[in-house]
Amino acid sequence: MILALIDEAVAAGARLSPVCELLGLTQRAIQRWRLGAGEDLRCGPREAPANKLSAEERRRMLDVANSPEYRDLPPGQIVPRLADQGVYLASESSFHRVLRAEDQLNHRAPSRPPVARTPPRLVATGPDQVWSWDITYLRAAIRGTFYRLYMTVDIWSRKIIGWAVHEHETPELAAQLFERTCREHGLDPAGLVLHSDNGGPMKGSTMLATLQRLGVVASFSRPRVSDDNAYSEALFRTLKYRPGYPAKPFASLEEADAWVAGFVRWYNTEHLHSGVSFVRPADRHAGRDIEILAKRQRVYEQARKQRPDRWSGEVRDWSRVETVHLNPIDETQVAMQ
Repeated sequence: MILALIDEAVAAGARLSPVCELLGLTQRAIQRWRLGAGEDLRCGPREAPANKLSAEERRRMLDVANSPEYRDLPPGQIVPRLADQGVYLASESSFHRVLRAEDQLNHRAPSRPPVARTPPRLVATGPDQVWSWDITYLRAAIRGTFYRLYMTVDIWSRKIIGWAVHEHETPELAAQLFERTCREHGLDPAGLVLHSDNGGPMKGSTMLATLQRLGVVASFSRPRVSDDNAYSEALFRTLKYRPGYPAKPFASLEEADAWVAGFVRWYNTEHLHSGVSFVRPADRHAGRDIEILAKRQRVYEQARKQRPDRWSGEVRDWSRVETVHLNPIDETQVAMQ
């Protein structure tokens, strides 16, 4: 095999001397192989190194590395800790070699690193089945201070269900907002899923006790994964990047409250939401979107009949979005499993 590679390199124009140097061989060795040796006859050192680890030393190193105290630690942590106890077995590199030879360069404990949690997957087929809520900051007049905007959105209709602006964020204020929202909508929340991230107000004892008392199913994002609460994050982005969002901080809590009230009114009753076939969230929540979308479909079909030469295919599909998912399953990943 080696001779064939050397011949190929020489045939391609390489000189034999650099090739032999690269392989760690002499030209004399190549000549001997061509005369009949046929393979590399080097056998390495004939005697074991004088400082080679004994079988007893290797066994003791493995025992230490797999002990409850050290089985979760790499050699770079094991050797210094042993030295602090006045014990020296071998260097870090020797530990690495022994563990590699035993195929133990990984977690040696029965436990394994935490497996990535599956994101919460929720499905809504109608209004008031799954709500998402979160808190965002609104700049106040005093530098470095903020008002807190609590906001809840129905993920199926995208309607802002409830909101409040406060100077602080607490589980008590969150619980009050949720109960008030249910009263205003005349809703029995039993069975409703309320999704949020892992913030203090979301997981505070008062908020959790309120949800449990009302029969609400609490759902939480994975720690430090904002995408698991995508509907609230997208809503806050729309709020803060809308052209009418104030360039200057809010002068008072009342001013912030008034601006948010105007935004909610626009968002629910004027804004055509791209995620639900460009209908207004309030219309969709009330079921009025069925007739709106049917009328659009008729308008498009009539336009195509009048000027078919301007249509290369079917008219746009204005079907209603019946099912909304939070963190849907990635079909491509499922297919690969």
